[in-house]
Order: sequence, then C-alpha cells, then structure tokens
Amino acid sequence: MPDQIVVSDFLAARRPRRTDAARNFDALLAAAREAFAEHGADASLEDIARRAGVGIATLYRNFPTRRHLFEAVYANEVDDLGRVAAEVSGEPPWQALTLWLRRFVDYAMTKRAIREALEGEESDVFLACRQSMYDAGTPLLHRAQETGEVRTDMSIDDLLRLVSGITSVAFPDEAQRDRVLGIALDGIRTRH
Repeated sequence: MPDQIVVSDFLAARRPRRTDAARNFDALLAAAREAFAEHGADASLEDIARRAGVGIATLYRNFPTRRHLFEAVYANEVDDLGRVAAEVSGEPPWQALTLWLRRFVDYAMTKRAIREALEGEESDVFLACRQSMYDAGTPLLHRAQETGEVRTDMSIDDLLRLVSGITSVAFPDEAQRDRVLGIALDGIRTRH
C-alpha cells in the first residue's frame, strides 16, 4: 500500500551506514539530479558517476538499475520539499507559500525528466512521494488562505498543477520562467 511508505524512511533504508559510502550515495543523488535537469532521463550514468567523483561500479552498487536511481532522486527531491516546508512555516503566510513553491519549481524540473523515462508508470514510491508533497504544501496553502492572502477556491492539487504547467514549458532562461511564475502567483493572490 502506498500509504505505508514514508519517503524519509525509504531514503534512510537505502542510504549506506558507513560514512564514506553515505557520502558517495549523497554525491550520486546530487549528480543525478543535476544531470537529469540538464539532459533529461537519458542522462548518461557514466556522466553521473563522474560528476559524483565515483566509479560506475559505485553507482551500480547503490542503484542497481536506472529505475532505482530515478526513485531515489525523486524521493530525495520530495523529502527536500518537506524540509523546506518545515523551514519556511514560521514565515508570514504568503512568503512561506511562495518560498516553498519556488523550491517546488526546482523539483518539477527533475520530476519531468524522471517522468519522461517512466512514461506514466506509478510505483508505491511515487505515490507515497506525491502524498508527502501534498502533505508538506497543504498547511502552507491553508494558512495563506486563512489570512485572506490566497484564493479560497483552490486546493493544493490545483496550485501544484498550475505551477507544474509553468515548469513544463521551455523558457529561454530562468529569469523569464521566474517572471511567468510571478504572474501566475499574482493570479492566486487576493491582496497585493
């Protein structure tokens, strides 16, 4: 059952206990995230290992298949979203929500590459990640709605689909993407 998987537990179970091995695992996740964002799902595993400063055997020891790597990168991104939600929760409601959504944009870029590779396949890990992401963002949205700063006729699903739609478009640069995101966020705001 998807609700039995906890994203942070999934990652902790796969992360090696030895300090050097854990460092390699973390370096591989960071390198894979970067490579997927730059080159999509077809990013070279050899390039990922090189970026992480490890050999290809170390990559395969941690991630026996490309799918294992995709799931771990995806889960790590979602886990980061949860951490960011906790970190910004003390900020004023609108600021907390927009800070979290800007991190969500980074996540969405990685997610797109992984989704292309898996072509709609759903695993328990991906379903648990979606729930974890919604659980992280919902309190931020509700708090902004309760203070009257954000429209009340939208759900977290509506909001994340809006932002995901923006990230699915190819922009010539990040500045334009951020500008378009700002325009969309102004559209959900009730007071400026």
